[in-house]
Amino acid sequence: MMKFARQLSRALLAAALTAGSLLVPAGDTYAESAPIRVALYADIGSKYKSTVPFVTLQSAEAFTLTSGNEAALLPVPGNSRIRVSLDLYKVKVMETSSWQTAADAAKKLQSTSDKPQLFVTTRGGASVYQLYTAPYASEAAAKDGLARVNKAGLSIPEGQAAAVKGNKHLLAGDFATAQEAAAVLGSITDAGIDAWQVLASGADGGARYQVWAGEAVNDSELAALQAQAAAALPQLSWAAAAVSTPGLIIRTDAGLDWTSQGQAYHYVVSGSGAKFTASGNASGIQIAERSKRTYRGDLELSGLSGSLAVINVVPMEQYLYAVVGGEVSSGWPAEALKAQAVAARSYARAQGNKFDVANVVDTTLSQVYNGIGAEAPAITKAVDDTAAEVLISGGKVVEAVFSSNSGGRTADPSEVWNNGGDPFVSVPSAEDKAAVGSAKQWYYLLLPSGVTGYAREDNIKLTGDKNAAGLSIATATTKDVNVRPLPVIESSANPVGKLNPGENAVVLDQVYENGSYSWIKGPYTSAELLKSLAGKTSNSLPSSIVSLQVTQRGPSGRATQVKANGEILQVKYPDLFRSSFGGLPSTLFDIVPSGSYTVLGADGKTATVSGSQTAGVLSASGKVSANASGTVVMGAGTAARVVTGTSGFYFIGWGNGHGLGMSQWGVKGMADNGYDYKQILQHYFNNVTIVKE
Repeated sequence: MMKFARQLSRALLAAALTAGSLLVPAGDTYAESAPIRVALYADIGSKYKSTVPFVTLQSAEAFTLTSGNEAALLPVPGNSRIRVSLDLYKVKVMETSSWQTAADAAKKLQSTSDKPQLFVTTRGGASVYQLYTAPYASEAAAKDGLARVNKAGLSIPEGQAAAVKGNKHLLAGDFATAQEAAAVLGSITDAGIDAWQVLASGADGGARYQVWAGEAVNDSELAALQAQAAAALPQLSWAAAAVSTPGLIIRTDAGLDWTSQGQAYHYVVSGSGAKFTASGNASGIQIAERSKRTYRGDLELSGLSGSLAVINVVPMEQYLYAVVGGEVSSGWPAEALKAQAVAARSYARAQGNKFDVANVVDTTLSQVYNGIGAEAPAITKAVDDTAAEVLISGGKVVEAVFSSNSGGRTADPSEVWNNGGDPFVSVPSAEDKAAVGSAKQWYYLLLPSGVTGYAREDNIKLTGDKNAAGLSIATATTKDVNVRPLPVIESSANPVGKLNPGENAVVLDQVYENGSYSWIKGPYTSAELLKSLAGKTSNSLPSSIVSLQVTQRGPSGRATQVKANGEILQVKYPDLFRSSFGGLPSTLFDIVPSGSYTVLGADGKTATVSGSQTAGVLSASGKVSANASGTVVMGAGTAARVVTGTSGFYFIGWGNGHGLGMSQWGVKGMADNGYDYKQILQHYFNNVTIVKE
């Protein structure tokens, strides 16, 4: 532990001398490109919320921690891990000389909402492990956390009790060097008072060293601590540190791994409005908590709405290297990658400060952004070849939205969010079929047992025979072919039956495998649909859904109105039908009841027959009655289905995503057919020009 402290002192001493040499530009375009702010972690209210107790940073090369005024405070050596958190309310669970005791308690807390943090300090030359849960945005929240900790069944050392701690500190002095601060720090901790070195930026722009003590919740606690400290160490000038004073409290983290002890510097961002930055380098900085993704540019670290905010500030073109790689495959044609680059750049440019402290976020709420790991040479070239190019309409950059697959035709704004403007119209997108390519199709089969399901075509062959209704007969090409409930292999869904060679099945239909181009979901019961619809409609829901129909469609055929039991399901905008019905891939769908069918009579009227009813059937021997359950119903084409005895609803649809603007698989298909990126973009976006800005 003492060796660790000496290394820290040497590193702090060297900071002012070496930090400047560690600021390595990420590329030639770094200084030329306008940066974009990407929220990785932040609580921005209803706009975006992704929070974490701390972040663990690491880079293959050295990087620098700087203050809000860009003063270099501290170099972080290459391949070293550091942690950063926010100085908020916390619960101090225990102190112990045993790392294992603290780690065992932390393991119990790990699965709860009260996240453990373990630090180590020295007192009288011995290591002391301090276990906390944190962070809490308020004293009340911390008290609730304390109540939960006390019920967690932890083995807390005798004579101790978990307690709420705050972010009010005593200032024990300002020091010219890290060594001077370390000497004073040792005398305070030996006196039994918690204290830490703090890094702040001095008036000259260099690092300033302070020592702060205590974690008081309120001013009265702080005053009591000041009296205790003054009595124990009267030679020091004790003062209350201003809560607004920005500083990096330096602690030693001993909770990197709960199975074996490891240590790392842990920097706690303190002070109202405090902002520090991990300045980027050529290798990028990894965030372990963000799936170990590595990011170009800088990582801005601050507090927002009572949680740690991590904003990636990165040049636009370098941001696009990762965005394009996260959105589409690097193996796609170059013209498709260029089209995606221009669309993504336009979308990002059009956002403004949509997320208050950031322009965009790193999820599909904006654009997928997974850092350097998503980059590839072909994508980098596509971005560079279209550098600064954006779509313009009416003198403004177009918010060039896109989705995975439009299912054959893109959406009209009225079918999605009821807004969009002149660049967005519904256009054909036949090339969306590029998504299925050489994918296997599936046969929809009626087995001899009366069960229906799907089997992949490479396990099935047609016998050449047909039944009396003209439907083809098929058999298996190998033993025990699984017949599945939907045209896709899902480990969570058991086969509905098996088919062996020599056993015949009736082919009701042939479909593509569930994917971005086409899909089948369900059957969903009334209870499942009502649960999914809860809170998503402005009108009351029925107690049971007996009928469900698409009663209005937009220009592309997407559902814009759906009725349940004859009553309109009122949603805020049509695209909400995707989440309202259990997370459908798109709103370009048909609804098929599993337990009923509709009959068109000679008088032009329709009637619904359920699986529990009998129906009149006109056969060669005259009119007879038959149970509707198990009936094969043939549509206007060659497709057929079987009516089951149970109620439910299938959703049969096309496309993946909202469908507005550019269809990514359509772009790929057009590029395969020889179109260049400008032709592709001008097909999907109406009356736009492509310019460099």
